[in-house]
Amino acid sequence: MRNLIILILLFITSFILEAQEKQDTTANIVELSFGQSIQFISNSKQLDIRNQEALIVPTNSILFLATLRPDKKLHIPVFFNLATESKQFIVNGQLVNEKASPTFGFGLEYRLLRFRLQEKTHFEFSTGTLFSLLFTKNDDLRIGPIIAGRIRLLRGEHFSMYIGGSYSIGINSAGLFYGTGTSF
Repeated sequence: MRNLIILILLFITSFILEAQEKQDTTANIVELSFGQSIQFISNSKQLDIRNQEALIVPTNSILFLATLRPDKKLHIPVFFNLATESKQFIVNGQLVNEKASPTFGFGLEYRLLRFRLQEKTHFEFSTGTLFSLLFTKNDDLRIGPIIAGRIRLLRGEHFSMYIGGSYSIGINSAGLFYGTGTSF
């Protein structure tokens, strides 16, 4: 696990160094943002819900997102999702809690379109594939591919707001995320 994290950090560092060579000195190559994420019902649990008469309550979490931008259209998002509550299920009228694991992930994001709304305001839509790493309740490492997209509203040189959605293929869950960011 430690070797995987070291490899990921080396990979990210190489893109930062390459981005500094490609872009001029006034360009912003890193965006840091804080937001919120909500994970919704898992498709694989739907049969269990019907059989047990259970309801899954969406799980809230804090989203820390750093986006490296080595190219104008290609971005490398790195995220950490920290649950602020446990997973909750309502089974036969009883509230059942289960540990919600923090999630770390990274991937590639491609800006599909960008257009100007005002002189210093831009609208962007980007989509991409990511990989998430999380520990199950048995402390087993689980890797899940994610398809995600987000809409960004950029104001001036540094400020952005975004809202997006994601679907984890390996875990069969959908998510909603939103937040604000600063580029530098």
